[in-house]
Amino acid sequence: MDVGLKRELEEKVRAGVRLTREDGVALYESDDLAWLGGLAHEVRTRLNGDVVHFNVNRHLNMTNVCTASCAYCSFQRKPGEKDAYTMRIEEAVKLAKEMESENLTELHIVNGLHPNLPWRYYPRSLRELKAALPDVSLKAFTATEIHHFETISGLSASEILDELIDAGLESLTGGGAEIFDWEVRQHIVDHRTHWEDWSRIHRLAHEKGLKTPCTMLYGHIEEPRHRVDHVLRLRELQDETGGFQVFIPLRYQHDFVDVKDGKVRNRLQARTQMATGAEALKTFAVSRLLFDNVPHVKVFWVMHGVQTAQLALQHGADDMDGSVVEYKITHDADNYGTPNKLTREDLLDLIRDAGFRPVERNTRYEVIREYDGPDPARRESPQPMRV
Repeated sequence: MDVGLKRELEEKVRAGVRLTREDGVALYESDDLAWLGGLAHEVRTRLNGDVVHFNVNRHLNMTNVCTASCAYCSFQRKPGEKDAYTMRIEEAVKLAKEMESENLTELHIVNGLHPNLPWRYYPRSLRELKAALPDVSLKAFTATEIHHFETISGLSASEILDELIDAGLESLTGGGAEIFDWEVRQHIVDHRTHWEDWSRIHRLAHEKGLKTPCTMLYGHIEEPRHRVDHVLRLRELQDETGGFQVFIPLRYQHDFVDVKDGKVRNRLQARTQMATGAEALKTFAVSRLLFDNVPHVKVFWVMHGVQTAQLALQHGADDMDGSVVEYKITHDADNYGTPNKLTREDLLDLIRDAGFRPVERNTRYEVIREYDGPDPARRESPQPMRV
């Protein structure tokens, strides 16, 4: 990158001037990862100090039966296919309660687009989960699922959200976003929920008082300009609603092994390579610099690996997704090497080892408990980059 442009971008960031589309593309073209990371770290420190947020949650996927066959997805199964499953609501409640003793604060619920389950299954599942775990927040359903519920119920998204909120819904999940630009999206997504409906549904959720996350699936067939476009669309919607709490870059993963049936369901991997660790860190840094109106950037350690997740905390991220427990969406595909579960103590150790101070939060980013940071008496104790 030209020295003059680098200085101009630094000045804009430090003055709080909004970066443009051209700025975002230029940042991705820089090969100076240390500079990018340092600049993003300045922003995350300005917003969140030396804190890394985390929560104690459980991911729950009640069915993997799905009408869609998205090119990158190895989770979905068709009705009657081997390993297709649909939980009874009582089974889902039992699984959720298994973690009750660990002071669980959130259930994260995402499902396939089941062609035969009735609409009533979904609000009923929330009601019964909430009755069983009244102190646990329910973060449930992607905008794609809400759009699907419109089809199977005949209700509007507004009516659906009202009923789900009445049943205990506290937040939508951020999934279904992938990459919004149609140039890419038409090759990777096999359902009807594109930018227009995804944004419509999150806008409605924000109008009803819900705070939601937003995501981006990166590292497949998209180019940096598509990532920039994706973030700027979300940034514009955030200007309008203020309802996004956190942005989550999700690293696309290959279907390395499917030992259950020998199939490779990921139709992209023959022409893709997964993002390297350096590319992942660049994506976190550029996203933090562009997304000036969202308070938090989360690294989902399951899809990045624990060590890259720790490094992301030095490149703009300030949140490390929680204890998770049985993350099926990508683990069904790739056996990537990350564990299914990190305990609260595991997360505290990882955050301190990266040089930060852990803060446990709830779904709305309200502080539950603050913990001590790294022990300053230890000579080898890491510290965040100075800004």
